[in-house]
Order: sequence, then C-alpha cells, then structure tokens
Amino acid sequence: MFALLGLPEFRPGDDLAGILGDALAGVAHDGDIIAVTSKIVSKAEGRIVAAADREDAITAETVRVVAERAHADGSGTTRIVENRQGLVMAAAGVDASNAPDGHVLLLPEDPDRSARHLAEVLRDRLGIRVGVILTDTLGRPWREGQTDAAIGAAGVVVLQELAGSVDGNGRPLAVTAPAIADELAAAAELVKGKAGNRPVAVIRGLGHLVTGLDVPGARALIRPSERDMFRWGSREAYADGYAAGLAARDSQA
Repeated sequence: MFALLGLPEFRPGDDLAGILGDALAGVAHDGDIIAVTSKIVSKAEGRIVAAADREDAITAETVRVVAERAHADGSGTTRIVENRQGLVMAAAGVDASNAPDGHVLLLPEDPDRSARHLAEVLRDRLGIRVGVILTDTLGRPWREGQTDAAIGAAGVVVLQELAGSVDGNGRPLAVTAPAIADELAAAAELVKGKAGNRPVAVIRGLGHLVTGLDVPGARALIRPSERDMFRWGSREAYADGYAAGLAARDSQA
C-alpha cells in the first residue's frame, strides 16, 4: 500500500475522476484497488453546508435515531443514527474535519454510485482493471477509538463468503464471512492518515479481489434490520419495551 501524493485541494464541481486518472497514470497497475477518502468525493459533489447548520444537517440526514446522550458538561448531545445511506454512524456522518472553514461535509448521496463512476472512468482512462472503495471513519460498539470502513465500493469483492469451506484443521466453517472491503479501508488508512493531505491510497497485490462492475457494492455490508440484534441503544430499547408493556397492560384493563 502507498499513498497517492501531489493531489490538490478538491472543490465543488471538480472532475475528481479526471484528476485521479491523471495522478494514477503510470502509477496504477492492473489489479490495483484504489481507496478514496469519501470527503474528497463529498467536496467534488458539492455535499457541503454551513457549519452553523450542522445540527439541522444531521437531522435532515437521519432516518432513525439509534441512541443519543447529552454531554455531562452541557456542551451538546451525541446522536448515533441511521442515515440516508443506511449507515449507522455518529452525527449521520456529518463532519467538520478536513472541511472548508465554516463548513461541514455530508457523505456522498450514493457512495456505491460514486465509486462505480470512479471505477468506470479510471478503467477506461488507464486501460486496466482497478477496484475502488470509498472510505470513512466509524466508531464501533464495545470498542474504543475509530477505524476506517468502506461506505462505497465498485469492482471489488466486499464480502467473502467462506461458509461451507473448512479451516486449516479440516473443521467446517459455518458463518465466517470476512468483510474484505472494510479490511481494505482500515489498512489503507494506515498510509493515508488524517492530517497529511493524502486522501487516496493504492493497494497492490490483491488482484484476485478485483471483479467486474456488476458485483454488489458496499451497501451489501449493511446488516438487514431483521437480523440486527443491536438495533437500539440500551436506554432506548428499555424505554421502548417499557412503553410496550404499559400499552399491553392498559389494553387488558
């Protein structure tokens, strides 16, 4: 893995695919996977709002509140929500880091579509097969800190189904399914970093993961609601269950 150097500061309306194509010409190899920080996609697509409207932007991007907690020091409230892209994230992914002064960035409207456009243009321009993943930083339940994950993908395996195969000792694997795209996104962050103006990384040596553009994108990594065992925050789940219990009692009175 290595970071792609010399990229400009991106602005609304920039031809991101063309700029990346220029930077990757003579650099990218057939079978490379290009990890692109979603913020530069958001900038090029004009997904920017004034910082004063941040809370309204979070509300507008939210389809379901999972959990919210007021800060003890009175400085505000942290909201964990499901956003329009189907991702469960703090503040719906609305972020001020690496945004223009006085503004915040929204996530790309359709990250898989954005990744597919980049992959199509880069493949055509470079004459090689490359995969593209769009990355963003997420927290994790039960774990401190954050890591990058794939929120968009095109032309690359995102989930490797190993159920039905066997491990090194011949034991059958029942549910093993590595989230390949998330692993690639987290690895790429090691060379991109948060503060070095290195928003793109090239991952080489995993050409067997590069596919056609008709395979599922990163949305395939989002767990369906019927299989989500942790759909609410603990307080929210308790309040919902308590309300349901009261309603059931009253209906029988």
